[in-house]
Amino acid sequence: MSTKLARAPAHISQRACGATLTPRLQPIQHLTRRSILKARFTTAFHLHQPQLATPKMAASDKYSSPSFTALVVDAMRKHYPEELADRRWDNVGLLLGNIEIPETRKPKNPVVLLTNDLTYAVAEEAIQKNASVIVSYHPFIFSGLKSITTKDPQQATLLLLAANGIAVYCPHTAVDAAPNGLNTWLGDIVSGGSASSSSAAAPSTRTVINPLSSPAPAGFEGSGYGLLCTFHQPESLADIIRRVASRVGMRRVMVASPDPTRLSTARVDAVAVCAGSGWDVIKSATADVVVTGEMTHHNALKAVQEGKTVVTVFHSNSERGYLTEVMKPLLESELKGKEASVQVLVSEADRDPFNIVDVSEL
Repeated sequence: MSTKLARAPAHISQRACGATLTPRLQPIQHLTRRSILKARFTTAFHLHQPQLATPKMAASDKYSSPSFTALVVDAMRKHYPEELADRRWDNVGLLLGNIEIPETRKPKNPVVLLTNDLTYAVAEEAIQKNASVIVSYHPFIFSGLKSITTKDPQQATLLLLAANGIAVYCPHTAVDAAPNGLNTWLGDIVSGGSASSSSAAAPSTRTVINPLSSPAPAGFEGSGYGLLCTFHQPESLADIIRRVASRVGMRRVMVASPDPTRLSTARVDAVAVCAGSGWDVIKSATADVVVTGEMTHHNALKAVQEGKTVVTVFHSNSERGYLTEVMKPLLESELKGKEASVQVLVSEADRDPFNIVDVSEL
C-alpha cells in the first residue's frame, strides 16, 4: 500500500507571532477530517540574541603583577634556578601570585619575609609586617587543589594571603642542589667554617653525592643533592656534634652510634650531610657520620649496623639557619641595587613543630 503525506490545512497560518511553524507530516491511513484538524505542529523559534559588546579593555589589562614581586622572583631564580629542583615530586616556583590594581591598590611594600614553613601564624606575621612577598623554603602546595576552603589550615592560609595581596615563592630542592645552597652550608658547619667563624675550617674535599640527572644551567655545573666532606686529617666526632648543635640552636641533639661510649673520643674521616629527611639521598655515601634533620627508626638501625654514627636535629632545624646566615644577606645584596628601601626579614613565628621537653619542668 502506498503511503502519502498529508499537509496541514491551508487555513492554518505557518507564521505566527514571528515564529516559523513547521508542520509535522503523518501518513494518510484512514485519515478523518477530525484527525486532520488535530494535526500537531512542531514550532521552531528563531531566537535572535543580541551580540555581546566587545569590552573596551581586556581583563588582563586591568591588573598586573607588582614589579617588586618580579624582582624577588628573578633574584631567587638567579641564585637558585628552578631547573635544579627535583620536579619528579617537588613543587617549586611562584605558587601564589599577587596583583596590583591601579584604581584600588597602593604599590606593594618592598618587604620580603623568609620562612622555612608557611603556617597560618607566619601568614599573620607577614600581614603585620606589611610584607608583599613570602619566600617559603618548603612548598605549601604540593599537589593539585580541588577546592579552597577554610576547613583546611593550609587552604585557609592561602585564602588569607590572597585576600591581603601577598605572593609566595617556594624554592625547596633548588636550594638543596645549588652550589651555594643548604648542603654547602651544612658542610661548612661540620667542618667548622663560614658564618663569621673565628677559626679556620678543617680542610676537606667535598663531593656531591647525587649529581643532577639532567644538565645544569650555565654557571651551576656540579650541582646536586647531598654532600660528602672527606677531611684531610681525622676530625673529632665530639667537635662535629658540638658545631652542629651550636649552629642550629640546640643544646641537645639526637645521636645513634655503633658505640655510644666512644662519642667523646672517636675521630672520623668523612661526614655525609643532607638537610631535611636526607637518608635516601646520602645512604650510599662512604661516610663515618651522617648529619640530617630526621631519620626513621629502621633507617637509623641500618646506618648504625653499617658502622655509621647518625646525628639528627629535627627536620626544619637542619634548614632554618640557612635563611638567616645565607639567604637573607644574599637577597638584600641582590635587591638593594634595584629597590633601595627593600627589607628582607626572617620569620619569628616559624619553628619546628617538635621540641624536647624535660618532664621534670612540667
